Amino acid sequence: MDEIVQQAMLKWPNVPDCYGWLGLDARGNWYMRDEAAQHAGAFSSGLPGAKGSRLEHAGLIAFIQRNYASDNKGRWYFQNGPQRVYVELEATPWIWRVHQDLHIQAHDGQRVTRLDSLVDEHGWLYLQTSLGFGLVHTQDVGEAAQAMEQQGWTLHEVARAELESRFQYQRSPHAWQQRA
Repeated sequence: MDEIVQQAMLKWPNVPDCYGWLGLDARGNWYMRDEAAQHAGAFSSGLPGAKGSRLEHAGLIAFIQRNYASDNKGRWYFQNGPQRVYVELEATPWIWRVHQDLHIQAHDGQRVTRLDSLVDEHGWLYLQTSLGFGLVHTQDVGEAAQAMEQQGWTLHEVARAELESRFQYQRSPHAWQQRA
């Protein structure tokens, strides 16, 4: 976490949390969700306009990714100065990129070590890694298949409906907050 963020948290410790305004899609892209996007539907609903606007500014994306973490309830957030901005997840908290040399990298650029490989009933490929649990980017399934062959990855079946509880994350902190 950035030092300036940590200083802001100490200076203003009681800033209310923010829900529903930021999303991470299944390809590792960040989205800003204004009121219109939130009213259009849940981030992962697939409804027109519900995702919001894709962030393109490299500096902003890097800042978000450096200050991306989870709380003890499995809710992922971006610590924006003193304010915690909870992230709506289209799929999982991490999106993995598998490169041609078969190394694995998180959507934020961190290199990771694969610990386990899973596939759900829809054919989506997930990895448990040294950083946590996430989805393999759709463009990298070919490289992942190559890694399975060359590195002897064992593939385990998992039900998509069980992922959040099994890997202890929440796809929609906003929905959780509204129920609380």
